Amino acid sequence: MVAQKLLSRIQPLLPRINRTRLSPCHVPSFLPVHRASYLSVSHSRSFAMATPHPVASTSQPAQIPALQSPHADDVKKPKESKKKDAKAAAGTGFPLELEPAPAFFDHRIKIFEELKAEYDEFVKAQPREEITVTLPDGSERKAKSWETSPMDVAKEVSKSLSERIVIAKVDGQLWDLERPLEKSCSLELLDFENEEGKKVFWHSSAHVLGEASERHYGCHLCLGPPTDDGFFYEMATDRPVTNADYPALEKVSESAIKEKQKFERLVVSKEKLLEMFNYNKYKQYLIQTKVPDGTSTTVYRCGPMVDLCVGPHIPHTGKIKAFMITKNSASYFLGDKDNDSLQRIYGISFPDKKQLTEYKAFLAEAAKRDHRKIGKDQELFFFNDLSPGSCFFLPHGTRIYNSLIELMRSEYYKRGYQEVISPNIYNSKLWETSGHWQNYTDGMFVLDIEKEKWALKPMNCPGHCLIFDSRDRSYKELPIRMAEFGIIHRNEASGALTGLTRVRRFVQDDTHVFCMPSQLEDELSALFDFMQHVYGLFGFEFRLELSTRPDNYLGTVETWDEAEAQLKKALEKQYPGQWDINPGDGAFYGPKIDITIRDALRRSFQCATIQLDFQLPERFNLKYRGPDDALNLDKPPSRPVIIHRAILGSIERFMAIITEHFAGKWPFWLSPRQILVIPVAAPYKEYAAEISDRLTGLGLFADVDNGENTLPKKIRNGEIAQYNFILVVGQEEIDARSVNVRNRDDVGTKAKGEMVPLDEIVDNLVALKKSRSLDNKLV
Repeated sequence: MVAQKLLSRIQPLLPRINRTRLSPCHVPSFLPVHRASYLSVSHSRSFAMATPHPVASTSQPAQIPALQSPHADDVKKPKESKKKDAKAAAGTGFPLELEPAPAFFDHRIKIFEELKAEYDEFVKAQPREEITVTLPDGSERKAKSWETSPMDVAKEVSKSLSERIVIAKVDGQLWDLERPLEKSCSLELLDFENEEGKKVFWHSSAHVLGEASERHYGCHLCLGPPTDDGFFYEMATDRPVTNADYPALEKVSESAIKEKQKFERLVVSKEKLLEMFNYNKYKQYLIQTKVPDGTSTTVYRCGPMVDLCVGPHIPHTGKIKAFMITKNSASYFLGDKDNDSLQRIYGISFPDKKQLTEYKAFLAEAAKRDHRKIGKDQELFFFNDLSPGSCFFLPHGTRIYNSLIELMRSEYYKRGYQEVISPNIYNSKLWETSGHWQNYTDGMFVLDIEKEKWALKPMNCPGHCLIFDSRDRSYKELPIRMAEFGIIHRNEASGALTGLTRVRRFVQDDTHVFCMPSQLEDELSALFDFMQHVYGLFGFEFRLELSTRPDNYLGTVETWDEAEAQLKKALEKQYPGQWDINPGDGAFYGPKIDITIRDALRRSFQCATIQLDFQLPERFNLKYRGPDDALNLDKPPSRPVIIHRAILGSIERFMAIITEHFAGKWPFWLSPRQILVIPVAAPYKEYAAEISDRLTGLGLFADVDNGENTLPKKIRNGEIAQYNFILVVGQEEIDARSVNVRNRDDVGTKAKGEMVPLDEIVDNLVALKKSRSLDNKLV
């Protein structure tokens, strides 16, 4: 209920969290893991009902430092001394700020102020000419070059607009609000609700965190970007960061915010940059490797902090009304384990304090829905350190898992798919042919067998190419829609394993469609229909993105352009104007359409993918006999096009998503605990067992509680265990061959209601499962 009440208000400020990708040949990024011991249990169909027994897991339910750690608001102000040392965060033993401040503060500021004075003289010398500023609604405003800023234009429009906006866009490029316009241009004014505005706001907040970290630790900063759910700064420090430091960092940040420190932009030459940051080897490396000789880039100053940054930023720190440290972790410089180990601090901020309050409530609700917590409480799965990243599905978890696979199999049958089974291990020669050996070896489990290299398959596509090429093919056979629930292994870092969302061993609803180029349009339309039908069964909304040619692409640019054009055409036909482009994020062998779903908490997840591949058919020399091949012997072989397709993606990860989406209250067709039969006393156990056996024989999951608890206690235990229906039977029900029905989702049935004939309830339950309805209602 908390989540539903908040959604209408919190939706615009929710970060696009968990938008992680798991496509057939593409690797995602996820959160860190927390490990613990485990305890396995077993069940029988007839049992003494009790409170669900938790199963521990190597992937513990998410810890939320943002809610569990101390914060500045929690620390009482000291009554005696007003000295900075007295304001040290409770429990750390370190002062709030270093005294004296690090020497590099004055060093940077001196160079900055010298160069800023030169720049100000340059701006003064520029001619002031009348220019035209065109707003998004087509209206025009007159302005002066090198004098009028986007903020000046905003103030002319309305005071409330100028107070709300965080950044401008000039001729399509992000632009500081206080930076003068240089020529006639188009102008957009963006607030925090805009995705780009939010990223700028969080990027500026990262600078505030960087300033606070320098003032508190005297650290050397490295990188501080915005993320999908806030921002972070990583740094080299003399001591490790702990959550006890959060109040101090927040207090120093708050002081910077209260000062309304202006963000000042300055273009600086490479030589001067190296002088400005001569104390920081990490900035030195970035300048040497990222800034070509003889060129310049920008720095930004706020308060005592000057940082290498392309910007842009909010006008001043006072725009930030709510600021919180959310967590910290260790990291490596540039993400390379061979580089220095660093400390990374994460945070989040908002332009309104109420938004932070709502965000905390959202985090609390998300924690309640965490699939690792529900997995333990409902005895669905566990992990063991003897096989990290490989899930042990318990009987009730396996029921959900199998229901997902049965759903896809039933659709395959209707839609003309053929299921195959391919090997789990291949010689490295296969991966060399496919290109994975050159592009993906680090993500594979490689084995030495009989003096040759072998690898567990991290994807199914090369094996399916071998199946296609196992005999001569005719155009009359195409399209061939080849499906497999193949076991996949990917060598993910142990520290990145996270519950079911990132594992080493998983299964995908993987399909490869081998078709003629002329069949592409129809096949893509059929895939869109398939995807829309499946997601509709779970109540998911979705959006689409076309990911284009990456830097490490295989093949020719012309082939890629053709493939991208085909996907654009299919998208525009099916979803005109309702898709976006994600440049450079395609798989190395072809462009792809990524489909992002939104769950009940409006979080985004990427599950489905549709990838177009002209490369593997060439690399595996796949061909088919075309209608004119016999008449024209000089004609090159006809090659199929491959469409890589996954809808659920990883079954494990999809199960994690729907666990949190439904909060463990499973729709009847997916539920591992569908019906609980409770006899009111011992004489009615036989009738209860008869009902359970009949339902089980029809493919339903039915249990009987023959324990010693009272009737109210048995009913309550059944409700806690999330049984969809509880059938209570006694003498009246035996006499009438009926049952008394309690519906989990209908409070009106919690008390004793009307008796329903047994035959009728059985037929209704079977029909409900077959319908795959989201509503827990008997027709």
